[in-house]
Amino acid sequence: MASYNGGPGRVQRALDRSRKTDFWQLSENTRYLPRETRDYVPMILAAVIIAKNPAQYGFEITPVEPIPTETVVVPHALDLRRVAEWAGVPIDDIQSLNPEFRRWTTPVKKGDYTIRVPEGTAQKVREGLSAAAPGQLNAMQLHTVKRGETLATIAKKLQVSRADLAEANYLKVTSAVAVGSKLIIPRMPSATLLARASAGELDQVAETLAVDVLKETTPLAASVAPRRTYQVKSGDTLAGIARKTGTSISQLMNWNKLRSTNLQVGTKLVVQNPSSSANKTARR
Repeated sequence: MASYNGGPGRVQRALDRSRKTDFWQLSENTRYLPRETRDYVPMILAAVIIAKNPAQYGFEITPVEPIPTETVVVPHALDLRRVAEWAGVPIDDIQSLNPEFRRWTTPVKKGDYTIRVPEGTAQKVREGLSAAAPGQLNAMQLHTVKRGETLATIAKKLQVSRADLAEANYLKVTSAVAVGSKLIIPRMPSATLLARASAGELDQVAETLAVDVLKETTPLAASVAPRRTYQVKSGDTLAGIARKTGTSISQLMNWNKLRSTNLQVGTKLVVQNPSSSANKTARR
């Protein structure tokens, strides 16, 4: 758990420097691990204890009826908005039923994947899969690394988030890339399209998302998009707003000059920079 929070490298260095292998002994000293990591492990253990007997600690848990679902086996890197389109439901419904997805596709490099869809929609999704052309199934492209290129220069050239580019290829943002290797370039539709999909108006999504799969990429032409804002509501997080609006956390922080991810209810955030292309929005 400490490695999950602070990183395995940091924890290993702490073990080597302290010559201790017991977390509690290691966390007694402020020299080895950051405060967040020292607090993280006991917080998780406390949450487990409370969850086993919530009433003892003053928590009243109201059981939630499980949502009836069906499962469908889908290919890798499938755009979840296509699933929502075929099922005839908002994209938020598909994501809430499959909370393990951190981005808007099924796993990129892990083969077929079983997803959950609302009850009564599995057959529609299977029919959609059968009828769709291969190039309509995802919003991914490939880029062949050229001499002198780095993750940073590729991200800037192709107008995607450096963090999203690294994550899509299971790399660190500081990783070097070999000449001739092929990188998956994550693409995201415009915030307007994502808002339409979230609202359930999915009839035009298929045409807009028909991006040729794994084709060589070229720089996107610049275009001027209207400035859009989002008013922070109670319970909103920066990650949630990024997901809703088709942006990334780093973009939101940059556009709004935020120094932390803490938000105040009622604040208006820029979610579509006028100088950004509609295709530049990439969510983490």
